Amino acid sequence: MSLANGRHYLAIPGPSVMPDRVLQAMHRPAPNIYTGELVDMVSDIVPDLKSVARTRHDVAMYIANGHGAWEAALTNTLSRGERILILGTGRFCLGWGEMASALGVEAQVIDFGLASDIDMGRVAEALTADRDHRIKAVLAVHVDTATSVRNDIQALRETLNAADHPAMLFSDNIACLACDEFHMDDWGVDLMVTGSQKGLMTPPGMAFVYFNPKADAARDTADLVTPYWDWRPRSKPELFYRYFCGTAPTHHLYGLRVALDMILKEEGLEQVWARHATLARAIWAAFEAWGQGGQMRLNIAEAGKRSNAVTTVNMGGGNATRLREWMIHEAGVTLGIPLGMDAAPDDFFRIGHMGHVNAQMVLGVLGSLQAGMAALQIPHDPGGLEAATAVIAGTGA
Repeated sequence: MSLANGRHYLAIPGPSVMPDRVLQAMHRPAPNIYTGELVDMVSDIVPDLKSVARTRHDVAMYIANGHGAWEAALTNTLSRGERILILGTGRFCLGWGEMASALGVEAQVIDFGLASDIDMGRVAEALTADRDHRIKAVLAVHVDTATSVRNDIQALRETLNAADHPAMLFSDNIACLACDEFHMDDWGVDLMVTGSQKGLMTPPGMAFVYFNPKADAARDTADLVTPYWDWRPRSKPELFYRYFCGTAPTHHLYGLRVALDMILKEEGLEQVWARHATLARAIWAAFEAWGQGGQMRLNIAEAGKRSNAVTTVNMGGGNATRLREWMIHEAGVTLGIPLGMDAAPDDFFRIGHMGHVNAQMVLGVLGSLQAGMAALQIPHDPGGLEAATAVIAGTGA
């Protein structure tokens, strides 16, 4: 007998939970891709995508995952032999740098480890040392999905400005757009990438590259640009067909339309940010309470440096793998596997709390976790659920 039978909850940090309305919007016959409803709908989607990113500049849409967005960003702005600065705070910005190296770009890496955010002092030193301004772009993740750290992108722009360095600022928001607060224009971001499958609550398959005039000017000299990844025909297409360099991702677009309506018109972006912040605090409160009676701890120690979209947990003692497996088979919940934690892979798991997630879903995961720790005799203080419910009730920290 297993208590997992019933509707399974995929609590990984992407793909996130897809609203039934989004899936229902996609369940339809193929539309005309040349004129009519679909063409008109995409014309309305573009300004709403910009609203979610808080930008007045351009966005290009691709049939791709986040790695496709990475490649589009690199190929439209850089040339072989040019240098970029990679700010590693986990797995994903390092991966972006590895892709750049494979394309012939020189990637200078500062690795801040697996439990830390960007040290602006070290960035300032690297920029100051670059007297010839060989660094063409500084690449960072707003949130690293592996470590759950949230980097201060606004402070990174201020660091560039203080160093009087002309490099472009690139931000990877694949894990956190429409979850963690972000203001592309006000924070001075030149280029941002994201995907459909996390905060945008649409199945994997679409990627987006946002860019301002400074980044677009780099397109004039980039020798890596290719016809498919070229963002100019996509951002200002003469024909609808050019938005996607061929056939549009028709059914993803119907789902995305509904998701954007839910975010912008029904709940409101500020309320979406606030919901994510409260649910994240509930999760953190539970683990901080449980950790009083055992080895477990949150991977990012300072609350202000944690993402509101994903939480990485260090259970210690190899207990994470045991608990993940119990959650799948006995509670019907799948947690995220560790990424990049090669020294102790059985100690870590991740919880995704992004997109279409509410209080009862989060409390259900936390209650299942507490039951699993009891069943597996993993040492913990029993006060985790009480701490989480106090946050949800508005009476806790």
